[in-house]
Amino acid sequence: MPDVYTHGHHDSVLRSHRWRTAENSAAYLLDELTPGLRLLDVGCGPGTLTVDLASRVAPGGVVGVDVAGDVIAEAVAYAEAQGCANVDFHVGDFRALDLARGSFDVAHAHQVLQHLEDPVGALVDMGKLVRPGGIVAARDSDYTAFTWAPDNEGLDRWLAAYLAVTRQNRAEANAGRHLLAWAHAAGFEDVSFTTSTWTFASAADRAWWSDLWAERSVSSAFAEQAVRYGIASEAELADIAAAWRTWGATPDAVLVILHGEIVCRVPA
Repeated sequence: MPDVYTHGHHDSVLRSHRWRTAENSAAYLLDELTPGLRLLDVGCGPGTLTVDLASRVAPGGVVGVDVAGDVIAEAVAYAEAQGCANVDFHVGDFRALDLARGSFDVAHAHQVLQHLEDPVGALVDMGKLVRPGGIVAARDSDYTAFTWAPDNEGLDRWLAAYLAVTRQNRAEANAGRHLLAWAHAAGFEDVSFTTSTWTFASAADRAWWSDLWAERSVSSAFAEQAVRYGIASEAELADIAAAWRTWGATPDAVLVILHGEIVCRVPA
């Protein structure tokens, strides 16, 4: 069975992906990046993070891969608009594309392993594409560790529904806490594990993030799957969307999203 992407590619999802940069989404990796490296970005989405990483390794080359053709088209247009000439984008699953073994210095995946039925196998396959002495890097969030204030029963219901949908999709929403174990299971011995957060505490940040998830709760692939799987009704999802907007409009409300991060060194 193919992997099922819980979020889908609704604009409310892509707006959050377009926000991602090397600083806010790959800071743990930046010290490892030097000019001239060749980097693979697995699940690159609309390309903002990919292009930013490409600027860190130029004149080295970057290959961005995503299964969604329309999203890759957006990534290509974004790279062209930024004048980024050292990145190529390809449609497909990186595990099925004709990528040469050992042809990259770094293989990177941001918020990808949490959506895969076999994250350990994906790490193994990423490692095959990296030269001896190179790096496999991944960052994933941990949904159960999300922390918000004030308490909100609607957001509690959202989290329960999200976790249930991902379990139905045979995926691990709490991937962040498992990355170190997955890396060891994939055969990596030299692995560093770190954590970092996204924090939404200003009025503007709360409004932006809550609006995204209010839309996702009624219009995205997550919403469609929740209804189809019998996890939540459309009325319940509308209530969840309203809860997100209530939280976003609450003065002093805070949301902290925890991520796990791994840097795995391929044996020389």
